[in-house]
Amino acid sequence: MCIFCDIVTGAVPAHVVHSDDLTLAFLDVRPLFPGHTLLIPRAHVETLADLPEEMLASYFAAAQLLSRAMEEVMGAEGSFVAMNNKISQSVPHLHIHVVPRRRKDGLRGFFWPRSKYASDEAMVEVATRLREGIALLKAGS
Repeated sequence: MCIFCDIVTGAVPAHVVHSDDLTLAFLDVRPLFPGHTLLIPRAHVETLADLPEEMLASYFAAAQLLSRAMEEVMGAEGSFVAMNNKISQSVPHLHIHVVPRRRKDGLRGFFWPRSKYASDEAMVEVATRLREGIALLKAGS
């Protein structure tokens, strides 16, 4: 079993910011910036090539929603949306990184200055803001 599958089942705790029938999004424990979120399919799928075609629209719609939330909820000027397939894929379960971006934030290419949240409370606060913002964005659709 992979750690992301354990997060889906609840065996491993995570700060969930979005959940639907096919996808789950939660805060990265080593974020580039506060709000850095990982979006995964609930079913164990290792790479984008393995994702069933019927899940593509829902999966990327969730990524689009998270990207909008980075700007509207986190006050970001934009977002960085990326995925690795096999090479540099730290967990062999498909996941998209959605990261809030600001001008001159220090992110250069793929040299990611990862850090930790100051506390679990800080993670809770960011996760709550994103959950609430996503709910508002979905309600407005």
